[in-house]
Parts: sequence; structure tokens; C-alpha cells
Amino acid sequence: MLNRRLFLQGSALIGCSAAAHPLLSTATFAAAPGENRLVVIILRGAMDGLDLVQPRGDAGFARYRPGLAALAAGAEGGPLPLDGFWAAHPGLAKLMPLWGAGELGFVHATSTPYRDKRSHFDGQDLLEAGTGMDLPAGMAREGWLNRMLQAMPGVQSQTAFSVGAEEMLILSGKAPAANWAPASRLDLSAQARLLLDHVYHDDPLFRDAAAEAVELSEDMVAGEQMGGEKTGGEKMGGDVNRQPVKLAEFAAARLREETRIASFSVSGWDTHRAQAGVMTAGLRRLSDSVLALKDGLGPVWGQTTVLAMTEFGRTVRENGSGGTDHGTGGAMLVAGGAVRGGRVHGRWPGLAEAELYAGRDLMPTSDVRAWAGWAIRGLYGLDTGLIEGRVFPGLDMGGDPGLLL
Repeated sequence: MLNRRLFLQGSALIGCSAAAHPLLSTATFAAAPGENRLVVIILRGAMDGLDLVQPRGDAGFARYRPGLAALAAGAEGGPLPLDGFWAAHPGLAKLMPLWGAGELGFVHATSTPYRDKRSHFDGQDLLEAGTGMDLPAGMAREGWLNRMLQAMPGVQSQTAFSVGAEEMLILSGKAPAANWAPASRLDLSAQARLLLDHVYHDDPLFRDAAAEAVELSEDMVAGEQMGGEKTGGEKMGGDVNRQPVKLAEFAAARLREETRIASFSVSGWDTHRAQAGVMTAGLRRLSDSVLALKDGLGPVWGQTTVLAMTEFGRTVRENGSGGTDHGTGGAMLVAGGAVRGGRVHGRWPGLAEAELYAGRDLMPTSDVRAWAGWAIRGLYGLDTGLIEGRVFPGLDMGGDPGLLL
């Protein structure tokens, strides 16, 4: 008898993967008790936190980054003042109404325990595994969201459509969670599409997800044909910019139903050169994704927390190519009706020479896992000892930083 698994294995499905590839992003979903929603967005490629939220009140910012600071100041609209010290990158202009409403905030000078080697792959694995540098036995390929699900009573699997792409590490583990990859290429004949319709006809979730996956694949092909010679955010007819938004729209639709936890990636943050243009395009993609979540979630946005985090920050000094290199301390973006927004959280270490990590990077003053841990506690009521022992083994959460309302 034909079933979904055999159909997916037998069809001509083509996928691809890379640490910061702009055309691949998986979405993972799980159901949980209660009405609170958690969305974790992995910003692959090491987003520059000093460009995201700029410490304009620190004299070191303009001194170390004369070119980038000037470019931001000359961009359309210029830096967006948050208070007398901080300013947001101009690419976040669409999100400023959320800042004003207290539904957008930032965490600065934060990092995973990863230090010095600055490898995208290792950094992303550590971010998603949620461990320290010494991975406990059996946890090397297990994600912290999955361990959270294992610790929560009443968790059920939330099925999502999956085609030919590896699941995200952040939800890998013993607790069941499916994934769906809308950027995967579907090379289906007309006959295969009829078969797909027949197999999923009586299953609305699979039927609608399958139809959307085919549509996205067709958009991708059309974009390649129209814009193959273009670069950056314009490449492939703008499809690069639409991929994260499609993911956010799909996630919001699931979160309006049984799903309570979702995670997906927004890639393209490796800004070794021409950072001004890359950051502007990336932050517009991220902004559009957050707004797609808000619009799609509608009345449950008030019960939603969005955490956007990256594997590490970038150097304080700009390089000779108009970019920045792999660093240490970075920043998080937090959004949703459940967050305490309108502020920059965390302790600012300063940019004086003696205050830098290894004389080159922003000094981390907090562990990114602690912010996620307090979000988990606030949303789902898990005991701090359980979070420190099982979800983020070896973590000291410290005092409640007041990230959520």
C-alpha cells in the first residue's frame, strides 16, 4: 500500500544544505500544553550585533568603525534612535512601531560559551545544542528545544510536511518533532503531482503543505530563470528575500492551530565584505519575517515570544573590505506581545581597548542560553534547576533579567 514515506522516498526530491546558505532553511514545529507560543529564529552566518543595535553613545563605536558608522548615518533615514545611547540599524525601520508598542527589544553583549575558534559550523551546533564547550555524552546531536520538550509533561508531536532536508539540530532528540523545508527543490512530473494530490487528498494539513511546497519550488525555478545573473538580495528575482517570509507565514499558520513551538533559520549574515548592503538586506528580511509572524498570529501575538539569535558576533573593528570578521559577543532580537520590549537588555561592557575580548571583540557579559532559559521558565513554568540541569546542562541562569512581562 502506498504511504507518505514511500512516496517521498520514491519521488525525485532534491535538497541542499550549508552552514549559511541563503537558499536553504528548515522549519521545525512541536505542540505543547497551554497557549503560550515560542518562536526561535537562528540567524546563520554570525550577525553583527554592533550593527544591529549601535552604541552611538560609546566613543569607541565611531573610532573602530569610521566607514560603517558613516555609511549607516548616510543611509536612508539614518540610524533609528532608541534612546540617548542606542540606535537601531536603518534596516529595522519597519519594526520601530513594535519598539514603540513595547513588543520589540534587544539583548546586547551576549554569546554562547563558544570562544576563539570562530567556526560557523561549530558555533551553530553549540548554539542549537545549548551546551557548554564540553558536550555531555549523548548530547552532541541533541537540541535544547528538544530537551525542553522532553522535560514538559503533556507534549505531543505536531506533524509538519518534510521533504529532503536535514532537520534542525535545535529540535533533534528523543521528543518527536517534524520538519518542513520549503526551499527544497521538487522535480515532479505531471503524473507525480496527480499522485501527490491523490495521496494527500483527505489530509488537509499534508495536502495544503504539499501544495505550498510545490508552489515555492516553482517560484524558485522561475526566479532562477528571471534573475540568474543578479547578485545579493536581488538574485533570483528576489526569491532569497521571500524565503524567510514564507517560512514565517507557514509557522504562523501552524502556531494559530495546535503548534506552540517553532524554529526556523534566516541565513546570510556573514559580512566579511560590503557589510552595509548585506546587513540592510538581511535586516529587511528579518523584519518582514517578524511582521509576517505578527500578522499571521493575529490575536495570539500577545502570547508569543520570538527569540532571534546567532552563533557569535563580529569584530569591533571594521576590516579593509568594508566588513567585519568573526568575533565573540553579539546581540539577540526579541519580539512578541509577551516580551518586555522598548529596551536594550543586558550589561554593556564598553568599547575601550581594555574592555574588549582578546583585544578585538565585544566582551560577552551574559550567556545567550540564560535569556532563552528565562523565556522558557516564563512561558512554560519549568523549574530553574531543571532548565540548568537538563535543558541547558551546566548553565547558571543567574537572576531573572525581566525579559518577559
